[in-house]
Amino acid sequence: MAKVVILSGAGISAESGISTFRDSGGLWEEYDISVVCNYDSLVKHEDLTIEFYDKRRAEIEDKEPNYAHKIIKELKDRYKHDIAVITQNVDNLFEKAGMRVEDVIHLHGFMPTVRCRDEECAKVYDIGYKALSSFNDGKCPECGTKLRPNIVFFGEAAPMYERLNAEIQDCQFFVVIGTSGNVIEVNSTAAFCDYAILNNLEASSAIAERDFDKVIYDKASNAIDIIADDIESFLQES
Repeated sequence: MAKVVILSGAGISAESGISTFRDSGGLWEEYDISVVCNYDSLVKHEDLTIEFYDKRRAEIEDKEPNYAHKIIKELKDRYKHDIAVITQNVDNLFEKAGMRVEDVIHLHGFMPTVRCRDEECAKVYDIGYKALSSFNDGKCPECGTKLRPNIVFFGEAAPMYERLNAEIQDCQFFVVIGTSGNVIEVNSTAAFCDYAILNNLEASSAIAERDFDKVIYDKASNAIDIIADDIESFLQES
């Protein structure tokens, strides 16, 4: 397992123009989240749910990685086995920055992909930024079952949390970037590690500053050089 875990949330992608679930405006106001993002949305509101995720997929096509994504990519290149990059985001900005898909742990799914709804098949297909129906008429080429967005809906199990839990068990240096701490509890991991850095735009009631050795309230692209220097110093000394 990696010595350094970098956990990112919506804040790192917001700088690239991707609206967050808590933002006003855009897709998040056009749709009722309880209707299109729930565990039963595909059963109760299939067409609307597919439409919403088709729009979200199309929305990320022209978005570009920012400086923070690029620096994290460079760090991962230099310290491949010592750094785990984990994100709550479903966009592909780390991949656009040059990271391999397998080098990014997407906790909540990956927007450019769709998945077979048959749990025994569960094949995953990369459709880029297309509408789901444009790929094999929306059906799994393997078994013919309908496809779905490869996203973890509210109330569904999140299999990649097992990877998160495994990585933080051995984590010595913990970095939190652009997350409120409301979805993933970060305080206990920060307190447990040898060193922890928090980088958000502003304070969050869900995150205890006292559990972090360094707190930077600023854009990720402004803070990332400081964070990278600290990571490199730690890895070179350890």
